[in-house]
Amino acid sequence: MDCYRRRHVAVVVTAIQLERLRRRRDSRRRFWVHPVIAQRQERGQFWALYQNLRAHEDQFFGYMRMSIPSFDELLGLLESRLMHQDTFMRDSIPPVERLVITLRYLGTGQSLASLHYAFLVGKSTASMIIRETCVAIWDALHAAVMAQPHKEQWKEIADVFQQTCQFPNCAGAIDGNHIRIKKPVRSGSQYYNYKKYFSFVLFAMCDANYSFRYIDVGSYGSRSDSAVFAHSEFGKMLQDKTLDLPEHTALPGTTSSAMPFVFVGDEAFALGENLMRPYSSRGLSLARRVFNYRLTRARRVVECAFGILTNKWRFLHTPIHLQLETAISAVKAACVLHNFVRERDGYNFDDSLTHSLQSHRPSVVRGHRQGAAVREQFTAYFMSPHGALPWQLEAI
Repeated sequence: MDCYRRRHVAVVVTAIQLERLRRRRDSRRRFWVHPVIAQRQERGQFWALYQNLRAHEDQFFGYMRMSIPSFDELLGLLESRLMHQDTFMRDSIPPVERLVITLRYLGTGQSLASLHYAFLVGKSTASMIIRETCVAIWDALHAAVMAQPHKEQWKEIADVFQQTCQFPNCAGAIDGNHIRIKKPVRSGSQYYNYKKYFSFVLFAMCDANYSFRYIDVGSYGSRSDSAVFAHSEFGKMLQDKTLDLPEHTALPGTTSSAMPFVFVGDEAFALGENLMRPYSSRGLSLARRVFNYRLTRARRVVECAFGILTNKWRFLHTPIHLQLETAISAVKAACVLHNFVRERDGYNFDDSLTHSLQSHRPSVVRGHRQGAAVREQFTAYFMSPHGALPWQLEAI
């Protein structure tokens, strides 16, 4: 019986090995370069359109999602990072074409198959180009367009919030949203969120000009906003008092005790000395309803920023079918491109009205007594002659 079993196992192993050899033989490449791809420089979308688009600024902007001067400036920053060496067998894809392929992916969310047929590059080549270019965009831009503000810059941000949103001592608005992805390999349920799809979290803090000042990308979709915030570098710096915020300042028109500079968020975040969240919606007094209204006016800027981001870089409208690391790099690249283009080309107001990202489910998080005291002081100020708005009672 043992002899029979050994022979049976040997037969099965041999059959498996022969099947593997057959598949390997059948999968051998028939072409070094496929005849269709070989015509890239004659029929590829980049070679057919690029020069013509540069002759028409409006068409160029619609295709690249940025103006010609902004594109040229960006290319100048990336060119050395995207340069590859030509070989004896083939010429490398030039940096400008790599950038165009990446911008078309970020701007439209086309599949790798669509990019393959449009630009006549291999699917794996398109994926590699997107990955390398997004990393290069982040490395080249984030220090310039998303540097951590210093004390004087925090004051400037707060001044704009006071002018546009009438919320004094506000240094930024924070929020987190789900970025839909395909299930990462061997990830279990870590990226499976309460909406019942796979995602990672984009946490952001923005100023009143809709520019992102800090982002944290890649946390598990199953985590709450408060957990993502607490584990982020920004959350730790706020907790440790190392953000270089200005000294406490009296609210406009008052000479009372000085107030801290704060960030505003929704119910998903824990109340703190430097972090304001709205009151619970049950049984609110008039003063607390006014506070919630004023906080919402300030907090909406981060939602508008997400709207501008997603409506310009439309790959965020659909699930990202890239490897997890590449998807995270693409989101980070889109965020710094948002700031880069926003500063140079402005934005479309209609884009700020809606976005397709899913917010986190509000969680029950307990605040600090000191934070509650600060919130009560803001509440009293918004009802005082110095802080009240003429229309706030009608708005609520």
